[in-house]
This record gives sequence, C-alpha cells and structure tokens, in this order.
Amino acid sequence: MYTEDFPVKGVGLGLRRSMLEEAQDLSLEDVQFMEVAPENWIGVGGRLGRQFKQYSERFPIICHGLSLSIGSPDPVDVELVKSIRRFMDEHKVPYYSEHLTYCSEQGHLYDLLPIPFTEEAVHYTAARIRQVQDILGERIAMENASYYCAPGQQMSEIDFLNAVLSEADCDLLLDVNNIYVNSINHGYDPIEFLDRMPGERAKYIHIAGHYDEADDLKVDTHGADVIDPVWQLLDRAYQNFGVIPTLLERDFNIPPLPELLREVGQIKAAQQRAAQPLAATTSTERQQHGLK
Repeated sequence: MYTEDFPVKGVGLGLRRSMLEEAQDLSLEDVQFMEVAPENWIGVGGRLGRQFKQYSERFPIICHGLSLSIGSPDPVDVELVKSIRRFMDEHKVPYYSEHLTYCSEQGHLYDLLPIPFTEEAVHYTAARIRQVQDILGERIAMENASYYCAPGQQMSEIDFLNAVLSEADCDLLLDVNNIYVNSINHGYDPIEFLDRMPGERAKYIHIAGHYDEADDLKVDTHGADVIDPVWQLLDRAYQNFGVIPTLLERDFNIPPLPELLREVGQIKAAQQRAAQPLAATTSTERQQHGLK
C-alpha cells in the first residue's frame, strides 16, 4: 500500500531522447512519473533542452545515474554529484538513484562492473554512499545490479546488498529483472532472494526485459519485452512489500509508444490486483476495531 515517503506514485517510464517527439502527448493518466540519467541531460541546451524542460514541467522526474561508480577505487567524483544536485534543483527532481556497481578506474570503463562481495567492500562502499548523501543533502537509493562474474567473493550477493544498505543507511531501488537474470546466471532461487530484500528501504521498482544468450546465460539489455517469470517476481514484490511505484525500462530496440504503454498497462494491472487484497485487509481490520 502506498505510503507518503515514496518519492513518486503509480507507474513510470524511462524517458529516452529517441522518444521525445512520440511521447509529447502523454499525460499523467498514461504514466505518473518518468526517469532519466542525469548525465545525459546536464548542460544540454537548445531544442533538446527545451523539450526536456517541457517534460520536467509536466511529469515528476526521477534521476537514475550511470557514472557515480560508487564502488570504484577512484575518489568520489564530487563535481559530478554537485552538478546532479544543481540539475535536480533546476528540474525539481525529488529523488536520485544509482547502481551498486563501479565503472571507473583512472578513467571511465563504460560498463557496470560488480563490486567484490567482501566485508571490506561493504565498509568502503557504504562510506562512499554516505559521502554522496551528505553532498546531496538527502538519502539516495542503490539498485541491486546484474553481474556476470563475482571476483573475490566472500559473501552471498543478498548478504552483501543488505550489509551495504544497512551500513550506508540508504534506500533500495529494487530491480526485479536483475534478480531473475542473476538467479539464472548464478544458480539461486529468485523468490528466496526477493524475500530476503529489505522491503522497508525500497522506494521504487524497475522492471525490464533481457536477452537470452543461452539457457543458463541471460544478459540484462533492457531491449526486449518483460517475460512471465519477471512479471511473477513483480507480483511477489507487491505481495511482500506493498504496491511500490514501478518503472518500465527500455533502452534498446525501443518499440512504438503504444507497445510500451501496453507493458505500462500490465504494471498498472498488477498494482490493481495487489491493491485489492490490501484494501480488503484494511477494511476487515477497521471493522474489527469498530470503525466504519
């Protein structure tokens, strides 16, 4: 059930430059919020800047960063964080999230690499998250990320994730597709993983499609339709944690807008299904307490 501390409500869509023209007639009835990578828009002016401003004036916008590189051996890019803060202020962005990964070492690597699942990395990463939160002046969310190898692993993925979130005292961006992809690639039970996530920290959810390289290798591309097992994980997340705002990601092979809205509609339907038993439970509890 929605609570007041969520940064947005309802169903969201990742806004990409290729969608700017086609999506200009969308309303808040179609999608309730949008998400952008701030690095793709900071300092952008001219026609594109004006178009983006039109979107930020009509829709709540969430920032989902690409290059914070929170697990990097390099120092935190303080100037980047400050520029994100200015961008958020300019466009009245209520929230910022990033990946629990790294993508730089004396230069950007242009890929999201796994942080070693170790106690040392927990302390190191949590301290850097706290530093970013101090600069921004607010809590941020870290996303459970997809990964294809686990160098130097001393802890399970879920134990590492929970330890970082707890020590950093930050929020969670819960990506259900990443859970599914990792469960296939690394041989664990996705339901058990999801059940152990700290739902009280989850501020919103990502759902996306992926590429089937092989039966035992899935690649997180955000370039295909969402498949049934991932929809089922979304249902389970709502069952566990309530109807959390959920965003559809699509970065490649972006179909015409009506096809994207069809999947947006599936998210809305899942939220409505999940909300019904919650509403019934609340009504029953009120009756038991003699309330109307």
